[in-house]
Amino acid sequence: MKCPFCSHLESKVVDSRPTEDGNVIRRRRECFHCAKRFTTYEKIEDIPLMVIKKGGQREQFDRSKIMNGIIKACEKRPISIKQIEDIVDDIEKDVYQTLEREVSSNFIGEKIMDNLKITDEVAYVRFASVYRQFKDLNTFMKELNKLLEENNPV
Repeated sequence: MKCPFCSHLESKVVDSRPTEDGNVIRRRRECFHCAKRFTTYEKIEDIPLMVIKKGGQREQFDRSKIMNGIIKACEKRPISIKQIEDIVDDIEKDVYQTLEREVSSNFIGEKIMDNLKITDEVAYVRFASVYRQFKDLNTFMKELNKLLEENNPV
């Protein structure tokens, strides 16, 4: 590791500890040449994950887009930010566990709907109406009837 003070290339690690979130290792180093100390951070290199949109275009996976969509669907519902973060964490984990470098937006959308259906049916219907682009009242009613049938099997 190059010393920021004298540019010498050799140093020793004096102290090493994980950060609070556990995703990064903080290392205190001491330069062999000038004996000054400095801090470095080590983290796992993220593998870029691409999302294939409905139209075929590709964009980098963005956790905040999922978060924003779920927040909109859950607006004025009794769902805490912690619950929303847990849903986003679950979806992100599922996406990375596919071990693919590209994942379809359909996969992500269905995961969101599965989670919202369990968490809050109103938020689920709100998200589904935008995600599935309900064109008219009949399409909306079909989705509601399907939800009712799942909750009240004959």
